[in-house]
Amino acid sequence: MAEHKEDHSATLSARTGGHAATAAAHSSPRKAGVSEGPRFRWRDLTVYLGFALVFGFFAVTVGDEGFLTAQNATSIISQVTPIALMAFGAVFVLTSGEIDLSIGSVVAMAALFTALGLRHYGVVPGVAFGILTGVGAGLLNGLLIVGLRVPSFLVTLGTMQLFTGIAQISTQLQDVPIVDETYTNLFGSGTIGLVSNAVVWLVLGFLVAQIAFKHLAFGWRVMATGSNRASARALGINTNRVRVGVMVISSCTAALAGMIYAGEVHGAIYTLGSSDLLTVLAGVVIGGTSLFGGSGSMPGALMGALLMTMIVNGLVLMGATVQQQIVVQGIIIVVAVAVSQRQPAE
Repeated sequence: MAEHKEDHSATLSARTGGHAATAAAHSSPRKAGVSEGPRFRWRDLTVYLGFALVFGFFAVTVGDEGFLTAQNATSIISQVTPIALMAFGAVFVLTSGEIDLSIGSVVAMAALFTALGLRHYGVVPGVAFGILTGVGAGLLNGLLIVGLRVPSFLVTLGTMQLFTGIAQISTQLQDVPIVDETYTNLFGSGTIGLVSNAVVWLVLGFLVAQIAFKHLAFGWRVMATGSNRASARALGINTNRVRVGVMVISSCTAALAGMIYAGEVHGAIYTLGSSDLLTVLAGVVIGGTSLFGGSGSMPGALMGALLMTMIVNGLVLMGATVQQQIVVQGIIIVVAVAVSQRQPAE
């Protein structure tokens, strides 16, 4: 009888312990024993050291050509805002162990749908069209990934072509001008006091992304999913929901970037964002986010986006051709990734 009671108590304890672990995972995976990511490593400073070196180089070589002026700094901020917003979304995706290759296509599609909405219905419906485009694209990506059990690389490679085709068909390859001043002030060249809206979008985007990634339960679930999906499921985390969620976040940041592009150039065309994918992923990876999932850095992504944008800006001031810019960017990306992403010897 005593042995029976002890067995019953042990079983009850195991069951309640399992429920407690599951509850802890839902409230905060960090408390349930999920790792917060790797400890500090010197190579995590790669992006900051690279930024300082590149800034110093251009300050010396083209400082007299306008690189150090306030006007050029404003130009860099304006150029980096859409890239950085997409980089914040990419941190969520890569940390979860996925990848999104369709963001450049979503930029163009959202910009065009926003411009069409503005033309026919006004500001509020136009903005709503842009946001819903991002939500819809992200849901399609996420549901295909978890529903078909196909790697995100292949799914988003396909939807990249799909979204590009939709963007081209929607306007028959024609650009759509935007003449609504309210929209262009809000998403383009407007200011709040002495601060440009580009800075406001950048700061707000960073704060929201950093809080969600580091201080909310969803961020810890993303890290747990990317670290070890089976273990995350054992802790009670709905990993499929997390994977769909990060794809929606990625597409929404791309849609917002497209809306900002459209506001800055007072129009939309199907080529918007076509060259952004490499820049975004390079900035995120250089900034310390792992390509293998489980860890990421919003400050690093911001610095990586700034670094990539500053390189282009400096090369333009130096008179480099587009082809030369691509070569230099490629070399810098390879070197930086080799330093920041190199895996330890087995």
